[in-house]
Order: sequence, then C-alpha cells, then structure tokens
Amino acid sequence: MEPGSDAERTGTVLMRGELTGQAGWDYAPAPESRDVVTLAGEYGLFIGGEFVPAASGRLLPTVNPATEETLAQVAEAGEADVDRAVAAARDAYERVWGPMPGAERAKYLYRIARLLQERSREFAVLESLDNGKPIKESRDVDVPLAAAHFFYHAGWADKLEHAGFGPSPRPLGVAGQVIPWNFPLLMAAWKLAPALAAGNTCVLKPAETTPLTALLLAEVCQQAGLPPGVVNVTTGAGSAGAALVAHPGVDKVAFTGSTEVGKQIQRAVAGTGKRLTLELGGKAANIVFDDAPVEAAVEGIVNGIFFNQGHVCCAGSRLLVQEPAADAVVGRLRDRLATLRLGDPLDKNTDIGAINSREQLGKIRELSDAGEAEGAERWSPPCELPGRGFWFPPTVFTGVSPSHRIAREEIFGPVLSVLTFRTPGEAVAKANNTPYGLSAGVWTEKGSRILWLAQRLRAGVVWANTYNRFDPASPFGGYRESGFGREGGRHGLGAYLDV
Repeated sequence: MEPGSDAERTGTVLMRGELTGQAGWDYAPAPESRDVVTLAGEYGLFIGGEFVPAASGRLLPTVNPATEETLAQVAEAGEADVDRAVAAARDAYERVWGPMPGAERAKYLYRIARLLQERSREFAVLESLDNGKPIKESRDVDVPLAAAHFFYHAGWADKLEHAGFGPSPRPLGVAGQVIPWNFPLLMAAWKLAPALAAGNTCVLKPAETTPLTALLLAEVCQQAGLPPGVVNVTTGAGSAGAALVAHPGVDKVAFTGSTEVGKQIQRAVAGTGKRLTLELGGKAANIVFDDAPVEAAVEGIVNGIFFNQGHVCCAGSRLLVQEPAADAVVGRLRDRLATLRLGDPLDKNTDIGAINSREQLGKIRELSDAGEAEGAERWSPPCELPGRGFWFPPTVFTGVSPSHRIAREEIFGPVLSVLTFRTPGEAVAKANNTPYGLSAGVWTEKGSRILWLAQRLRAGVVWANTYNRFDPASPFGGYRESGFGREGGRHGLGAYLDV
C-alpha cells in the first residue's frame, strides 16, 4: 500500500496473499456514510415508554472502538432506576400486555420487525460505530436476523396453545434480560421477541460498551405504538445488571455473556423461584477430516473464527484437522487470511473490524502471548494496524497441545488454535476436552460420519459442512459451562411460559 493512499487515509488495509504468484491488488475505499445516523449528545433510560434521566444523573461514555471517539454519554442506571423500570413492566403486564389476545400482541411484533427493516441502514451504521464490527456484517447478518426473530415470534403469539406446552400456557410475568456487547441488536431481538410473543413484559439491560442500538430499538418500540412499560431499557455498568437480576419483582432472568458472570447470576437467583436461562462462553471445535473439500472447509474455518473479530460465543476457535490433510488445510488457510481486509468498520470492503474495547484487546493479547510462551507457533498475515483504535490481526497458532491455555480458555478474539488428530475417536476426545459445550463443526463428505460425531460431541449445536448459521426457528444453546436453556424456535418460547 502506498503511503498516503486512499486506503491508508480510511484506515483500510489489504493483507496481501500470493494465491497465483501474481502481485496483490487493492480495493478502492467504499465507506458507508454516517449521515444516516443522528447521534444525541446524551441518552436517557427508557422507562414506561419515555426516555428519562437516571435518578443519580450519572452518565457513561460510549466509544467508537475503531477511532476511540466518544459517540455519546449514556445514563447510568442505579437501583432506583431499575426499580422504576420493573414497576413499569409489572403495571404494563397486569393491565395491558398479559390480558391482551395473542393476535393483538402479534401486530406489535410485526410492526417492530417492519420498522427494523425500514430503518435497517440506520441500525447497521450505528451498530458498526458503537461495536466496531464491519458494516457488511451489521447490514447483512445482524439487522436482517433481528427483524426475522420478531417476524418469526409474531407468528407464534396467537398459537401458543399449539406449541406443545399444554392447552393453556401462560406468561411468566416480568423478564429481566441482560445482553452482551458482541451482537447488541441481535441479542436484544433474541431476548425480547419470544418474551413479548409469550405475553411477558421486559426490562432489558444492554452492555456498557454498546448501548446505542438498544436505545434506538426503544425508539422503534415507541414508533410501533407499543404500550408504555412493555419494553424498558436500563443502560449502565455491571451494577445495573446485578440490580435487575436481584430485583424481587423479576420473574424470569435471561443472560448472555461470560461463564464467570453466569455463575454469579445462578448463585444470585438460587432459591428465589425465578426462572433462569444462561447462554455463556464456548471453546468450539471445528473438525476437518481428510476427505473434506479443502476450499469449502477453509471458508468455514474463516467464518467460524474471524467473523465479528472472533467476538462470538460459538466461534470455532479450536481447529482439529486430520493429520493427512493438516498441511494442505493450514497452507490454504494462510493464503486465505492474506486476502482479508482489516480496517475501517464502515468500509464495505472490510472483513476484520475493531476489537470492541481496550479491556478486551488486553485479554486477547495476554492469551496470545501465553500461547507463544508455551511453545505454540504464532502466525499472522502481513498487516499494518491503524494508529488509533483497538486492533488485533487475525492470528493462527500451530503446534498447539490440549494443555495450552489458548486451547482451553475462551479468547473471544480473532485467534485460532490448530490441533491434529488421526481417528474419529481421537477427534471426539479432543473436541470434548473442554468444560464448555456450546457448539461444534464437522467437515466431511460422509453423512454417516457426521451423524456418528453429532451423537458423541458434547455440544448444544453441531454444524455439518457449514458454520455459524442461524435461523429463528432453530433452537440455540449449550450445556455444562456454556449454560442451559434454548433461544429460538419452539424451545426458546418455552423458556418464557408457565407450563
């Protein structure tokens, strides 16, 4: 890349490869305009259908991780604010939403889904600004799938008695929902849509570093005419989430996030009678056999670990390759990584965006350094990182053993550990050598082998010859230290019903 080029000015860097022995080539910058988004200087809490300041008046900054620019100041909820939000949700549940016929509730969910579609560009740009993920992922995955969840669950709202939970399933009441920073809008949709379809009201607590699309979704709820108090949004730090979980007026807690926090939540609700679902961390194995099509498998590997900068709980962070195919797969993977483009998340050509926060970048660096110190071989494609923001290059470790920290601990970043195996039995043993149990992938041309492994892999979701594919009708979730309960599909509805 020439100094002072357009690519350098926009912060987009092409990592060059030599797939054909010819010189590399650059993409022209294709930045998405920020003008579609209007940012307020300050944002309040969304309680009882209105945006209101926090009782304490305290504000937290939310930062663009690609530039370290402060985007806005957001209200920090305290216990008094959580109490107001739960009271508003309880009142709406008892007076309006709970007694409302399912067919009427469905109309509101359809409106929200349509408004998400109509304002999709606005949501996509805001998500990339606040989160750091590439605009093509926000535009093509996060926003369409969020709308799809509202559409899908709207269809269930008047059919709950036919969902297999008995003749007259009832809502639980008030749901307290705490979501993470890696998929802020999508996780809000995963939580809100089934809860609302089942007749519950909600208090949503978005992550401290990515609150803006949740607040824009609250504006959409206003625009859709949703009755006040049905959805409330309390922004803030971990203390706001803890207050919501502990609140005696909450009937159901749903949490997506780290295993450590999930264990704290489980202890907090034990003995209270509250329903609980947890979707926690993972250390998924992506298993490639020697009969797998290499090109397809490599694309699946890249999508499995480098999508959303590896900020994915079900990321295929452990690559298990059968020994005869290991050299070919790793060699082709290195060639493929050299073509990825890292830089400005708003550039439509960007493949790898910014790490969400300085804190997360520090964790990724620590574990990557530990991998090198323990003897694994570290490789990244030639990559010039932007001077500002939080960045980490896509990284591959070979020579990894199951005892290495990078093979055991969730890195939650664009870091892949490569291990090898000889037999299907060894692949299963290595894949299951983890306290987690969220997801796995299998690549082979033999359908019988796929079924054999799927029965033996201790994972809630097993993808066959693909990876990271989701549908609102398909349940998702794990077990062991990856949590319990399901989101999506009929199983996800059951978590919000008293049956």
